Amino acid sequence: MRINHTRTPKRGSEGGFTLIEVLIALVIMSVGMLGIAGLYMHSIQAGRTSMFRHHAVTLAGDIADRIRANPGAGINYQVAGVNNNCVDGGIDCTPTEMAQNDVYAWEAQAGATLPGNGPFVNITFIDNGGLGPDAYTITVNWQEAGENPSYSVTIPVNDFTAP
Repeated sequence: MRINHTRTPKRGSEGGFTLIEVLIALVIMSVGMLGIAGLYMHSIQAGRTSMFRHHAVTLAGDIADRIRANPGAGINYQVAGVNNNCVDGGIDCTPTEMAQNDVYAWEAQAGATLPGNGPFVNITFIDNGGLGPDAYTITVNWQEAGENPSYSVTIPVNDFTAP
């Protein structure tokens, strides 16, 4: 008597993946991919916000340097900017005209680098009445994604031109 030891596979016990398993795996992978896409979009928006904040800090530093270079202008930095051709026009400008020209140049630069509609800058002169150096508060505003963020800094300025 001879026994046959070969196995024949039974129906339904074959190895491999079923269609249900494949569909469940695809659903799980697609949910994971949507999460990754959401994180990617959030990182792009955060990078953009960071860039605008960097521009605001740089622009505030720029106008602060302009104010320090023209300490005799005083309250004249609070007015609207006017192109007086003080830099490229070869004109000898007064401190008031230079302040107007500085604000004009600064607003043009801010309009080119910050999103939204101007005015982007608000400069407030703080007169300390001779009890110390006068100061300026520089506030930079912009519009982005339904928000209106701002950056503000106060700088003291010694007027060495005063008698």
